[in-house]
Amino acid sequence: MDLPRHLSQHDRAAQLPLVTEDAQVTLVEPMDRNRNDEVLSAVRDQIASVGDQSWVAAARNGSTIRWPALLDRVRDAGASKQRLARIETLAERFDRPYPSLLRLRVKPDVDLDFAPGQYVTLRLRDTPRAYSLANSPSEDELEFCIRLVPGGKLTSGLFERVRAGEKVVVRGPNGDMVLDPPSNRDMVFLATGTGVAPFKSMIDYTLEQGRDVVDGQPRDIWLFLGCGWEDDLPHRAHFRRLDAQYDHFHFVPTLTREPLLTDWDGATDYVQSVFVNHVESDALASADLPERFDAVRERRPQSGVDARIDPTNVELYACGISAMVSTLVRAARSVGVPDSEMQYEGFG
Repeated sequence: MDLPRHLSQHDRAAQLPLVTEDAQVTLVEPMDRNRNDEVLSAVRDQIASVGDQSWVAAARNGSTIRWPALLDRVRDAGASKQRLARIETLAERFDRPYPSLLRLRVKPDVDLDFAPGQYVTLRLRDTPRAYSLANSPSEDELEFCIRLVPGGKLTSGLFERVRAGEKVVVRGPNGDMVLDPPSNRDMVFLATGTGVAPFKSMIDYTLEQGRDVVDGQPRDIWLFLGCGWEDDLPHRAHFRRLDAQYDHFHFVPTLTREPLLTDWDGATDYVQSVFVNHVESDALASADLPERFDAVRERRPQSGVDARIDPTNVELYACGISAMVSTLVRAARSVGVPDSEMQYEGFG
């Protein structure tokens, strides 16, 4: 499937002026954390059944681990392919730079008017990069969540050198994946990683402006957010506060790798599968879904949310890895979400 960059045109987004403004960085804050001690403990647990936990210490070389040598030793001891794959996943986590996920806020010299869901170009030391805005337009600062791209032109500089007080240039806004007018339809947001940024803007604006209640009836608002590790979930504390505050807001994180480190008991499947898992059973029974969703139909959701999604009565927004978005859109169509009620963007 060829993903269009944008599907919808909305008058406000089209009419906003494109401006270039100087801005000052006011906050640089890691959203992930260094979990290397946890990772090494998990590696020792994986090794324990086939060898000696001291093998980890023997493979250390200062602050690094000689992973190929350690994996060869574990393989020679008869470890299964699954166990080796788990250790390799943990090794990737150990070796990744810290921090790898930043919360960045900047204060423009002149207020920037934008619609929730739009993005701007952020320029640091003559290097531009497009980032979605992660805050409500009612705020006087702009917020971004930024994933480190090793070797990336802008992200490497941001993670290594940017500090509060530094000057950047903001150009925008751009983009027309913005909110539909309020209706009695429920709202479903699906994202992977930093693809959640525009949805944070949309959700915050919806709640603060009372767009979550139409004709006296609250609209269910669903946020499905997929990552590998729990600390890769951008703005996770914020979304959990909203989940506790609003009965009709449902935050459903799904983590594919976190069980390697903790006793995570939430969803662990891909975002598109977790979405399907929360669709009303009648819609699932008649849906023409690919075979890979067969097990999902029968499985009870791990989220603990009792509410279910009526796919014929939602507006759906998706943003994230293109493979996820493509599969999600096909699945959403299959269960009955109208094409006219879907907006999506893919990257990567």
